[in-house]
Amino acid sequence: MYLARVIGSVVSTKKDESMRGRKLLMVRPMLIDPEDPGKFKPGANTIVAIDTLGAGEGELVMIAQGSSARQATGLKSLPVDAAIVGLVDTVNVLGKKTYTARDN
Repeated sequence: MYLARVIGSVVSTKKDESMRGRKLLMVRPMLIDPEDPGKFKPGANTIVAIDTLGAGEGELVMIAQGSSARQATGLKSLPVDAAIVGLVDTVNVLGKKTYTARDN
């Protein structure tokens, strides 16, 4: 699993029939800043992930990729490579609170 920030959404009117009605979000992986482990820095890539929990733009989420993404409830037969599987409340790194959802 990875931490990622929701940075946008994707609308696709033509897609595999099994994907109809599914919300797709753009996420950017968030990495611990090696210069300051108490902060995050955005990764260089963006990923389209299927949203299983109702995440919103700006939220920090947990994503699963590859075959692990299809282990989320209701995704077993879908052609997905990334799924949002958790909404993050807090993150602690080296005993220090790095992120709190209510502060963002």
